[in-house]
Amino acid sequence: MLQIPGLYVAQTLTRGRGVFTGRSIEPGSVIEICEVIFIPEEQLPLLDQTILYEYYFLWPDDSKAACIALGLGSLYNHAPTPNAEVVFDLDETTLTIKSIQPIAAGSEICIDYQGGLRNAPELWF
Repeated sequence: MLQIPGLYVAQTLTRGRGVFTGRSIEPGSVIEICEVIFIPEEQLPLLDQTILYEYYFLWPDDSKAACIALGLGSLYNHAPTPNAEVVFDLDETTLTIKSIQPIAAGSEICIDYQGGLRNAPELWF
């Protein structure tokens, strides 16, 4: 839908592919607005048996549905101290990646998969 210029996908040293920026990004900048494909709650057990298990987001409403973000949205890696955040727009049914600190050119853009939960258990990856 919308994506700033200079984003690219590259191999990381430890986490497989990730999203990087070819230019510096100021805090508060919209990096990408992604359309999503919804997955109903009853299909999640099936999805969990596929490669897509590692690429979906739980939709933040009471439906317990999930979604796959289009564009680069499902390729952003996790970091416990991220430089970007995910903002869900329930009305527009989009997912926005927004910078929360300065990001230097050549840096990987990372989000917090745990949504900023305090004292959350460490993720396995």
